[in-house]
Amino acid sequence: MSCKKGTQNKIRVYTDGACNPNPGPGGWGVAILYPNQKKAVELNGGEKETTNNQMELMAAIKGLEKFKEPQNNIVLYTDSQYIRKGITQWIDLWKKNGWQTAEKKSVKNKALWKRLDDAAQKHGVQWKWVKGHAGNQWNERVDELARKGIPKELKTLPLDDQDAIHIFTAIAFSTKEKIGGWASYLKFKTHTKSISGKINQTTGNRMHILSAIQGLQLIKKKYPIHIYTMSDYLKDGASVWMYNWQKNNWLTKDGQPVKHKDLWVTLEQQVKPYQITWHLVSKRYLPEEMVDVKKIAKEQLKNKSPI
Repeated sequence: MSCKKGTQNKIRVYTDGACNPNPGPGGWGVAILYPNQKKAVELNGGEKETTNNQMELMAAIKGLEKFKEPQNNIVLYTDSQYIRKGITQWIDLWKKNGWQTAEKKSVKNKALWKRLDDAAQKHGVQWKWVKGHAGNQWNERVDELARKGIPKELKTLPLDDQDAIHIFTAIAFSTKEKIGGWASYLKFKTHTKSISGKINQTTGNRMHILSAIQGLQLIKKKYPIHIYTMSDYLKDGASVWMYNWQKNNWLTKDGQPVKHKDLWVTLEQQVKPYQITWHLVSKRYLPEEMVDVKKIAKEQLKNKSPI
């Protein structure tokens, strides 16, 4: 891929981070292209417990720390608006406020932001945002490097827990028609079950909650349960927010009624008897079971029978 006009004499640094699930094991990747050089200097690494934003920060840090001498002609490309806006818009205010936000809260990932700021101050850096997964050769490459940096022993879902029930959930949703197909696939040792359906006048978030509710209804015995979803809304709602909402009479921290309260109340009642662990599955690493349950949901969406 040829350089864009104006970057021929620049050092181009491409960075990316990945996490699976988020939070969980993560990786970062860097590709450094010197002027008139087609082969990049590549770096990557990872951590067992991290977040996607922390890996995005670490990628930028590692890219800049690679230079032992000051460089005044660096262009750093990231597909993270968190990084680009943080370093070009927010960081001056954070430092002025003693590393606090405008709301007087401590800046998240403060140690990493300080390290990135220190590294950037040593060089002349232009910060450029590039759209992720849009065909940019080097953005795609650092994405690959970041994924390779994820610790392999923690990378694969589902977990190898033979004494637990594993529930895989997925949806297919038509935004235009507001119709959704949902599916749940249950696996316990060599036994499997599935359930699916189709709903009219709904939303994607409602479908995700419903898929979990329906999957739990398949369980007849009390075992530990792992539930896998591609929805961070469902995962965070079921593992954290739901209990705070319940204590607050199903109001948010802002005093607003919780959206989809009817389904959250049902789910909260269903999970009580069980020991449940929720897992966010990355679309980059879909296990076979998630591929299968997604296919079932899509088939329901295509089903022409009455809803």
